[in-house]
Amino acid sequence: MTRLPTIADAVATHARLTPAKLGARDSRRSLSYAHWHERASRLGAGLLGLGLRKGDRVGVVAYNSLEWLEIYVGMARAGLVVVPVNFRLSAAEMAYILQDAEVAALIAGPEFCAALDGIRADLALPERAYVVIADQAGAGWTRFEDVVQAGSATHRFEPVGAEDMCALMYTSGTTGRPKGVIRRHGGSTLIALATALEMGFTRDDTALLVMPLCHANSLYFGTTFIHMGGSIIVDDRRSFDPEALLATLAQERVTFTSLVPTHYIMVLALPPEVKQRYDVGSVGKLMISSAPARRDTKLAILDHFRNGRLYELYGSTEAGWVTLLRPDEQLSKLGSVGREWAGSGAIRLLDENGNEVPDGEVGELFSCTSYVFDGYWKNPEKTAQAFNGDACSVGDMARRDADGYIWLVDRKSNMIISGGENIYPSEVEGVLGAHPKVQDVAVIGVPHDKWGEAVMAVVVLHEGQSSTLQELRDWCRQHLASFKCPTEVRFILEAEMPRTATGKILHRKLRDLPAAAPQPA
Repeated sequence: MTRLPTIADAVATHARLTPAKLGARDSRRSLSYAHWHERASRLGAGLLGLGLRKGDRVGVVAYNSLEWLEIYVGMARAGLVVVPVNFRLSAAEMAYILQDAEVAALIAGPEFCAALDGIRADLALPERAYVVIADQAGAGWTRFEDVVQAGSATHRFEPVGAEDMCALMYTSGTTGRPKGVIRRHGGSTLIALATALEMGFTRDDTALLVMPLCHANSLYFGTTFIHMGGSIIVDDRRSFDPEALLATLAQERVTFTSLVPTHYIMVLALPPEVKQRYDVGSVGKLMISSAPARRDTKLAILDHFRNGRLYELYGSTEAGWVTLLRPDEQLSKLGSVGREWAGSGAIRLLDENGNEVPDGEVGELFSCTSYVFDGYWKNPEKTAQAFNGDACSVGDMARRDADGYIWLVDRKSNMIISGGENIYPSEVEGVLGAHPKVQDVAVIGVPHDKWGEAVMAVVVLHEGQSSTLQELRDWCRQHLASFKCPTEVRFILEAEMPRTATGKILHRKLRDLPAAAPQPA
């Protein structure tokens, strides 16, 4: 068996070497490494005490909080598998993921108990398997703290190795059906070490995690800081607050954070007198990802964070980090996602026949990372489609220039990225297409100053019918998370819908339709 330390092993090591050092903090409490190790061990033992066994999956639905880090480390200690669920999903969407993962228990923030109570019949879990992160537990829920205190800090756990699964992370495919991405401890450790190597992180660094801890971004960067023995600050606000971000960066002397372009735009839009109140000189490294960033945005970031070096990455839950645009390349290769990340191996751009395309031509991007995922949960067909030998693809089309830089052409089969959230048009199309007035529909992303992209639906109504943006948004909200609902609707005739010779809608040509007046809400 390959021997690589898990994040639980790393916390245990730091607990011995630097027991009093700050491991992690949110707005409510903090953990030294010694305390983190103790509580994670108790949590792992307490979950096993509920009847769980090594390898069982545990769903987690919660806003950012210190408990997320206790859960990731505690479950690694016990050999349990975290199933992080996006808190923005509807109850029906959560139910599908939790059922597909066959979870044996569920941990939730108090804000989600009512919605999850509504899907208990679908999950069929014993009552003690419902754990709430709250001071008080409602009927049918066990307090998180009670589970922690019930576990022994000296529990003898079964060995957990590199080949054991650590997380099952769900990401929508081009069909809009969520797929479980299998992540193992070995890959988790390798991506952490590669990140530290590429970006030069040390135990003296402090990271501020702003992105949701149910997302790969915060999980992968958090894992890196755990292995390095740095300190982690968790932004546990329910919504992004740009001034609060600056205050935290200054007060905690943060050296690194990762944000999406929308976050940076909101920070830069603050009045000058507000921005000047906070000394952000400690910030030495900044990551921008998940959506393209404009030249003026990057220049403004570098102007405000005077000591900051800006990085831009491209990756996926499946492949991990793939490419990196480094600080000295930000403006000379604007629009590119950079070149290979340390440990990512060669990138291949293949045509439909599996042959490499020459520089300048578009092909499907395959990467061969040392920390690639181990397939889709219970989905061998999709797993086979994702791999070409050892190389993995998530369906992105790209081209390579003569200098070896990668330029994305079509992100994830027309995927929309709005405020850092991935939205697949086919999922929205399926919901809108079920509306009784809708004959046909296509969904695309359109530029948005704040969110990067917004959802626009191009709709063909049945003859004699009329509708509005508000009516269709209300329909979508019954079935989808709010961020997936269209913010704009363009009504057209069936003859105006661009199609291939075989009848498939040409999404890329929808952007060329004549501009239309906004639809009434």
